[in-house]
Amino acid sequence: MNLLKSKLVLVGATAMLWAGLVNAQGVESAKNMKLEGYNDLQGRTAYQPTLQKQGDRWIAYIGHHGDNKLNPLNGKMEDNGTSIVDVTDPKHPKYLHHVPGDVGKAEQGGSQMVRVCSGATLPKADKSKFYMLRTFGNQAHEIWDVTTPENPTLLTTIAKGLKGTHKNFWECDTGIAYLVSGNPQWRTNRMTQIYDLSDPANPVFIRDFGLVGQQPGSSGPVPIDLHGAISTGPKGNRVYFGYGTNGNGVIQIVDREKLLNGPKDPTPENLLYPQISRTEMPTMNGAHTVFPLLGVQIEEFSKNLLGAKRDFIVVTNEAIQKECLEGRQMVWVVDATNEKHPFGVSNWGLPEKLGGYCTKGGRFGTHSSNENMTDVFYGKLMFISYFNAGVRAIDVRNPFSPKEVGSFVPAMNKNTVVLETPASQRGKLPFTEASNRKVIQTNNVDVDDRGYIYIVDRANTGMHVLSVTGPARAIANWNAAVK
Repeated sequence: MNLLKSKLVLVGATAMLWAGLVNAQGVESAKNMKLEGYNDLQGRTAYQPTLQKQGDRWIAYIGHHGDNKLNPLNGKMEDNGTSIVDVTDPKHPKYLHHVPGDVGKAEQGGSQMVRVCSGATLPKADKSKFYMLRTFGNQAHEIWDVTTPENPTLLTTIAKGLKGTHKNFWECDTGIAYLVSGNPQWRTNRMTQIYDLSDPANPVFIRDFGLVGQQPGSSGPVPIDLHGAISTGPKGNRVYFGYGTNGNGVIQIVDREKLLNGPKDPTPENLLYPQISRTEMPTMNGAHTVFPLLGVQIEEFSKNLLGAKRDFIVVTNEAIQKECLEGRQMVWVVDATNEKHPFGVSNWGLPEKLGGYCTKGGRFGTHSSNENMTDVFYGKLMFISYFNAGVRAIDVRNPFSPKEVGSFVPAMNKNTVVLETPASQRGKLPFTEASNRKVIQTNNVDVDDRGYIYIVDRANTGMHVLSVTGPARAIANWNAAVK
């Protein structure tokens, strides 16, 4: 009996030791996903990761919300901007450089959005160089030469004096960029300014664009702000615009050719000219990320004369209020096979009761999806950031019935902080002590062409590099992975 007790104690101690080791490596919980590597990003609150292959190296560029932190590389306090990390060896990410951003907290400062293109793909660029497009707080868009990631240099400022910026999109094969901006002459803080950045040193303005009612000189209610756009380029000839974050969302499908080459003066008629359709979301939900999932073969319909191949838009909303003090934000799938008449066909959300997420602390609900369309995952797996529920891997092979097949929730560490409740909200919502709890806040996610997944944390926890395992890994197309 004593021997049995001793064995049980030993087994228990071993289990506790293993749990401690796992936690030390940054894992709170995982299913069909595993941690490959980690970087603390200097303890900065992070927004958008973007991955770029540069020669024999893979470089991660991470945009940050505003704050002021110590840069250990030079011993200076710097306003949050852009982190540049070498992830060639995903198990040992190496922090290379920090490019300071604008002064200010949260979305008022920092440099949230970052995109990178190779000069080899941009039509008029120096073929030997790499270029970084980023926001500078809410006031400007910049282009940097990042050919040497350890020593980036400012190339040009595209636009300045703005009143808002956010989630940009850059076509690396054409150079066309859709910049989320706040033109002071417009009635909204976020609309679209389109530039030709095929020669990054010499930006060419193409036009301003937005919803009717946002343009200068209009009257009446102002439509909801733009959040971001995703383009399918000349081949697909579509741009998908998402407006609103967690309420009154709008999905707009636009003819790219008409948008770029049609009449530019922002009259109601000219703004409507390239529009194929405009779909209103439920009042409690927004269109934070609108990801086109095109040409999907539906196995169930394979014997049907019509409808076996379909186009979808995966729409991800953003949870904003802590303690679930708003409508539930989730993933919505819209069938856009008939582009003039899109309609919702399914949704997916994580059940709150699985983890008591509404009282766990911080935000609970979706934020964004990956936006890289690498062939490894496209049409098969999508990755959704879920704030205090980490990242969730979703099987989208049948968009009529999306299913979770994996998840990863990082562990908190010494850098993790409590998200501050904005002063404007205090006293207006029934917050409890749960709003003061420290918790993981997985903010954004993206993937690279090797099949690694990158998640970054809004609560300063850092960047985790992940891979899929087990049944989730079997879904991906590893023949398309870059070695």
